[in-house]
Amino acid sequence: MCGAFTCFIWFGLEALFAGMDCLVAGDSCSSDENCSPRLRTLRQCVAGDGSMKLGPGARSQCANAVSALLSSPLHGCQCKRGMKKEKNCLAIYWSLHQSVIHGLKLVESYPYEYVERDYDYVRLASITADSDAGMVTVNRCLDAAKACNVDDLCQKLRTEYVSACIKPSARSGLCNQAKCNKALRRFFDRVPPDYTHELLFCPCMDTACAERRRQTIVPGCSYEGSEKPSCLSQMRICWADFVCRSRLAQFQFDCQPSESSANGCKHGNYGDCLLAYTGLIGSSITPNHVDNSTSSVAPWCSCSVSGNQKAECTKFLDYFTNNICLRNALQAFGSRTDAVSTSSQSGQSSSADVTAPPPVTTRNVLEPIIPTQASGNDRLFGDSASDGGSNSAPTQGLLPLMFFTGLVNLSLFSNGH
Repeated sequence: MCGAFTCFIWFGLEALFAGMDCLVAGDSCSSDENCSPRLRTLRQCVAGDGSMKLGPGARSQCANAVSALLSSPLHGCQCKRGMKKEKNCLAIYWSLHQSVIHGLKLVESYPYEYVERDYDYVRLASITADSDAGMVTVNRCLDAAKACNVDDLCQKLRTEYVSACIKPSARSGLCNQAKCNKALRRFFDRVPPDYTHELLFCPCMDTACAERRRQTIVPGCSYEGSEKPSCLSQMRICWADFVCRSRLAQFQFDCQPSESSANGCKHGNYGDCLLAYTGLIGSSITPNHVDNSTSSVAPWCSCSVSGNQKAECTKFLDYFTNNICLRNALQAFGSRTDAVSTSSQSGQSSSADVTAPPPVTTRNVLEPIIPTQASGNDRLFGDSASDGGSNSAPTQGLLPLMFFTGLVNLSLFSNGH
């Protein structure tokens, strides 16, 4: 815990600068004769062995740079999810919020601005009701696909990612997973959750529906591989990427479970949890429905070879497989009992206390497989999609495994602990 005065200064500064774009804050700091050298020092501190170049007084120099920058516009600056130059913005954010500098723990939070969203499921339902006048609605998953098809942005970006994910590479004959993931991120970042949530989380009563839902992200390219890699190695890859690291931090904050909470979520908002979940799609830890017989979700990885880090690995995997907040959010969405929770803002979430590291005139490729009647065991993208080649993310560890540690006492810097 921090002292009363220290906490007052810290949170006062954070409130003062909160919401400033990190790109703007970075430019402001770089043009200031006092801020600029400290920012250069900090970047050396967080650049692997860069602090070694600072000499024997590196720890003190790093601590002084951090202390000074905590009173600059960089502290409390944020980024917008899916924004232009998102990676550049996040690079500036994480320069100050890096987890470890030779044992020195810094402030941890996630960088995205909170956006209150209105989930217009009533309007979505009216779209499918109008298209099915005089017919019996089959299920929400088919309705979701039809609704997406009549929305220009949703239809365009969905067509783009499906095309990218099923197109074989001329060299290997397999799909290009990097292009597939990029197109998926574009879809889930730009299309309103009214559509994306219905496609991903629609309730199913039979395996044909569940398989169609599972195929939404073209898992043959974006998700599955011949063998499951270690969750730890996938986390290291994620942590080395500013976008993935930020999405994971947001997921761990907004889906943080709590047994004492009435709805199982510490921050009480199912909509935020599901939105944070979709932010992980297209990354090294992309989650999906694991099969067509349950509603279980998880990333494509395993903890079977995690050795003495089994507990850390299991803790990460449990955030998907044994998380009362995520489970309740999925169930509530399926039964549409999440309206109250979704419409309530959970508040600004930049101070995370988390434990654990846009019309198309050409024919839509999805049209043939979006029927208005049930069609047996039809898969969402046909055989070519489900049998797409796999190109799993590499498994080399780029950084040590690091977990989010919450806010720490400012006095830690001055005392040298």
